Amino acid sequence: MIRVNITSVFVDDQAKALAFYTEKLGFTKKTDVPTGEARWLTVVSPADPDGVELLLEPDGHPAAGPFKEALVADGIPFTQFAVDDVPAEVERLKGLGVRFTQDATDLGPVVVAVFDDTCGNLIQLAAMK
Repeated sequence: MIRVNITSVFVDDQAKALAFYTEKLGFTKKTDVPTGEARWLTVVSPADPDGVELLLEPDGHPAAGPFKEALVADGIPFTQFAVDDVPAEVERLKGLGVRFTQDATDLGPVVVAVFDDTCGNLIQLAAMK
């Protein structure tokens, strides 16, 4: 059966991304392998260390920059992370200096918030009710 084992987010600086995703968001570094000028660099949730890996993918391809810029300009998150309590996570992350473009918002069956990952992306947090 097909399953997701790695997904990626384009980042403008892998070292900066690793610091943000581990120190602010709380992910754990899983894989770090040099691949020439870049690295095969993944992080995972400490709640599921053998689960889906998030690849911090360099955005060096000519299409990546304009794609990311267009999403940010339109306020569209690149991806979404699940949390148990969006308002609590927003407050925790704000305390760590994370900038939100949308505070916790109740949309009926789901609560969402959107933050800037400092690497050129908007990321949405979500919790189903």
